Amino acid sequence: MNTHIAVTPLRKEFMKLRVGIPALYIILSGVALVQLFPLIWLLFFSLKSNQDVFNLSPFSLPTHPHWANYAKAWTDANIGRYFLNSIWITAASVVFTVLLASFSAYAITRMKWRLNSFVLGLFMVGMMIPVHSTLIPLFNLFSNIGLKDNPLSVVLSYIAFNLPITLMILLGSYQVLPREVEEAAVMDGCTVPRMFFQIILPMTSSAISTTMIINMIYNWNEFIFVNTFISSDKLKTLTVGVQNFVGQYTTDWGAIGATLMISILPILLMFFILSDRIMEGMTAGAVKG
Repeated sequence: MNTHIAVTPLRKEFMKLRVGIPALYIILSGVALVQLFPLIWLLFFSLKSNQDVFNLSPFSLPTHPHWANYAKAWTDANIGRYFLNSIWITAASVVFTVLLASFSAYAITRMKWRLNSFVLGLFMVGMMIPVHSTLIPLFNLFSNIGLKDNPLSVVLSYIAFNLPITLMILLGSYQVLPREVEEAAVMDGCTVPRMFFQIILPMTSSAISTTMIINMIYNWNEFIFVNTFISSDKLKTLTVGVQNFVGQYTTDWGAIGATLMISILPILLMFFILSDRIMEGMTAGAVKG
């Protein structure tokens, strides 16, 4: 009888799991569909002609898929050039932002110096400055120093405004690093630069991946700085280049949808590549061992 009493609760728990796990998968599948619906809708929209856009329901399939919209977006409106501009501007900004934030986080958390707290406070003040309130001062500054209509002005702006939040994310990871690793490296004659690049950076790769994808999303989708500082068509990025399909009397909506799909692909690719690292980085430093 005692065995029967002991087994019954276990059987009830097993039944709960059999019912609960499928229900959880159903709920998560529904959430995933809701999240993916805008992307699927944009794909169908990018394959429509202007007649389909205006004559059919917004949620209907295209009557005849216009794959030529992608070729038209890539060639006729110079989207290929804008795409390459977006890639190198975003890549340069992300690399320098993450590298400078890593230097700063290491100095603030792992070294003892007099202005430690003051420098950290300066970075935090940078988070409170509204980005677009600096457009006019920055425009005047870049005009005076010869960086107007120069991609470097956009790169410097991205670095300056992304540095504080990047530093905040990295601080938690640097704070929980075991000091024994650094002490052992020093005992073996390792210099500070070598220790930073060969030991510290690999140990914080998860947090770095998180900051990289956050910076990439912001830089890739940013519009105001490029539209303000860049006037030459050959230097514009993808977000500004979409305007080429908006005419005074007509607008090629299908080509705009194709351009938006092209602009989304690099973000999706980077997220899939770094997804595991991103999840690790979001929880890094949350609990100190």
